[in-house]
Parts: sequence; structure tokens; C-alpha cells
Amino acid sequence: MLTGQVRLRVRDICRQVCRENEVDILRGVLSSDHVHMFVSVPPKIAISDLVRRMKGRSSHKVQREFPELRRRFWGRRFWGRGYFSTTNGAITEDIVLRYLEQHIANPTCASRSVV
Repeated sequence: MLTGQVRLRVRDICRQVCRENEVDILRGVLSSDHVHMFVSVPPKIAISDLVRRMKGRSSHKVQREFPELRRRFWGRRFWGRGYFSTTNGAITEDIVLRYLEQHIANPTCASRSVV
């Protein structure tokens, strides 16, 4: 699903939403069917709102810009309902960054791109 031009477009939309909300992307990885992001979010922004904006805008735009996706996902969700977030207070920034690097380097996974 997240391949080629669709992957690049989703990456650009995620970056745009983060910029608009003053969110710093410390590291990110786009896999073939999901996104990992390590971000610094201002206290005024709820993570749930940020995720909703990224998922909503990316779903709307890629389905509008890529007609084959609109046909494939008509009446269905482009993204899964859930998401996972945690603070890095319980683990170090280094651990998070190593986790993301493993997702980039893992040769058994589908192709990966950096956010």
C-alpha cells in the first residue's frame, strides 16, 4: 500500500501536518503498511489530535490523488483505527532511535523510507 509515489506523498503529508502543529520529527520510518514516528510534540497538542490529523489528511489526499486507492478503499478505512504512543520517560532516546534504525535496516521487511 505505501509504495512508490503513495509512500512519498504520505511522507510529505506527515511532514506538513507536523510543521503546521510545531511538531519536530526526530526520526520516522514508513513501512509498507504503517508508520513509526519519534516526535517532539508541544504540550498544547494532544497526540490523539495529531494522529487524527495525519491519518485523516493523508487518507483523504492520497485517495483523491491516486484513483486506484480510492477504488480499493471505497467504503473501507485506509488506515487502521488504532495507534500506539508512549513517552520516552521510561526508556532512553537512544533506545527509541535504535528501534527505528532496526526498522530501516531489516532486510526481511518490505522496503522502508525515512519520514
